[in-house]
Amino acid sequence: MTNIVNLRQARKTKARTDKAKLADENRARFGRTKAQRHADDMEEQRRKTLLEGARRDRGEEK
Repeated sequence: MTNIVNLRQARKTKARTDKAKLADENRARFGRTKAQRHADDMEEQRRKTLLEGARRDRGEEK
């Protein structure tokens, strides 16, 4: 025998799990301390500086 599924309940269950997944992603993305954000900003600045320092000049200035 097959299992009978109530589509309304299945949609609500799926919506709840999707909402919980989005909340977890947002917690990971935005739920950081000020020190962690500052450290990330400093790391990004270091990477940009390193990349800019390794850039080759074309010989012409625009």
